[in-house]
Amino acid sequence: MGSRRCFSAVSGVSVVVLAISIVALLNADVALCGCSYKRIFAFGDSLIDTGNLLYSIGNSASPIKELPYGMTFFKHPNGRVTDGRVVVDFYAEALGLPLLPPSIPEEASGQFPNGANFAVAGAIALPPEYYKTNYNFTMNAPSDLDRQLASFKKVLARIAPGDGATRALLSESLVLMGEIGGNDYNFWFIDPRNPRETPEKYLPDVVTCIGATVQEVINLGARTIVVPGNFPIGCLPAYLSAHESKVTDDYDELHCLKWYNEFSQKHNLALRQEVVRLRSQNPGVKIVYADYYSAAMQFVQKPQAYGIADPLVACCGGNGPYHSGACNNKTKLWGSPDRFANWDGLHMTEKAYKIVADGVLDGPFADTPLRHLC
Repeated sequence: MGSRRCFSAVSGVSVVVLAISIVALLNADVALCGCSYKRIFAFGDSLIDTGNLLYSIGNSASPIKELPYGMTFFKHPNGRVTDGRVVVDFYAEALGLPLLPPSIPEEASGQFPNGANFAVAGAIALPPEYYKTNYNFTMNAPSDLDRQLASFKKVLARIAPGDGATRALLSESLVLMGEIGGNDYNFWFIDPRNPRETPEKYLPDVVTCIGATVQEVINLGARTIVVPGNFPIGCLPAYLSAHESKVTDDYDELHCLKWYNEFSQKHNLALRQEVVRLRSQNPGVKIVYADYYSAAMQFVQKPQAYGIADPLVACCGGNGPYHSGACNNKTKLWGSPDRFANWDGLHMTEKAYKIVADGVLDGPFADTPLRHLC
């Protein structure tokens, strides 16, 4: 079990008035500006997992082991919980690096010359025992930030032994801290019988846990960390189906669930405040907030501009109004994935991930352009 580092609650989180200049984070030609990032280390969940869960489940059956998962880019299942690439793949390509390998298969032996991905599909930020102790709620999560950080430290101790070597390696690396924390809410919200106000109580602890992990990575020697916010969960087909309402006021003008999007924005505001605090305590360290919420809202607000027919329905799923339901090799595909923003009710299509990545790589959805950090 991981440490109890993530158990501490936020105390006295001050409300910070943020004047955020929304600008570009990365660029496909980033190598031309002399960036020295030689590798990426990533933490997170299914939104960026590149094969850790697939490896961990071994011979157990899973839909992600079969088509249509992986059908678009790789042409075969590859551990990504979508039809093709995920957002971290586009970041790696932009930096001129190979696609990030999952860490777990080679944790004990891999040299990871271009970095490693510690993200695991289904991961949460806080340890599962936090929820059992405080809310008598079982989070059946295969990973959390404590465990991912422990694995990260184990790998660093092997590939760059000694404080000096570790700091030198991390100083030329980009660290991606998520998106993480979304499943801490998803596992609660997805059952409509659970009181929806409860996650507001533990939201501060989720954000504190993310911030504590960022600080530990900085203490190890990281100099550039990207901290993404949460997506607009009120626009997800799984949420729209589970929380379908006959009350018109429950929906916004885009037909997303207002309360759940407002919750995502509360998480993101608290996370931005945490980033501001971390910056003040770590002068000289580049901590970039990536606005995934606004990046994703692009194809909800103007889907036709991206060739998306309906951003609120899944490509792979059931017969309901949002096509929500299991996605597997027997499930109906409702068309080509490049006409959809959502893949399986909870996860985006490769096309949508590219839109999000482009919004961060080329602007305007990051508060500091990585290009300017070169």
